[in-house]
Amino acid sequence: MTAQRRYHLIGLVIALAIFIADQWVKFFIVERLGLDQIGETYPLLSFFDFTRTNNYGVSLGMFEATSMEMRWILVGVTALIALVVMIWMMREKLPGDIAALGLVLGGALGNIRDRFLHGYVIDYADFHIGDFRPFLIFNIADAAITIGVVIILARALFMREKPASEQDAEA
Repeated sequence: MTAQRRYHLIGLVIALAIFIADQWVKFFIVERLGLDQIGETYPLLSFFDFTRTNNYGVSLGMFEATSMEMRWILVGVTALIALVVMIWMMREKLPGDIAALGLVLGGALGNIRDRFLHGYVIDYADFHIGDFRPFLIFNIADAAITIGVVIILARALFMREKPASEQDAEA
């Protein structure tokens, strides 16, 4: 197996691991902890609770699906985006970018599955400092997507390709 194939396989494994972890924790929150109603809370730490909410929108609750048609449009659009991310990942050559795209793909698939099955995404992670909440309530899929995008942006901004003359001199 070539190094490139191994990197792509690792990216797919990362995506699968994020998808499984996301779905398992959502199952645990709803079925084991019994947080099946919006607003129910299970306190964990002084700054972190599990608080059930349903997200009918996409990022930051924008583009909320207020009808059955909008639900399926969101499923289709997010599935198309996930397909583009997967194609991008399979064409990518740099292991760091492949891993970041794996995070984005796994998170997208977890949220797509929720929206397909329920019509909304189950969110539960509630980070707070007293009554101050610096983030909206989120889930593992959201965190993975955010971390993956931040990595991709950081790598694009701070990692420069060597000019062709430097690459030729090293070869």
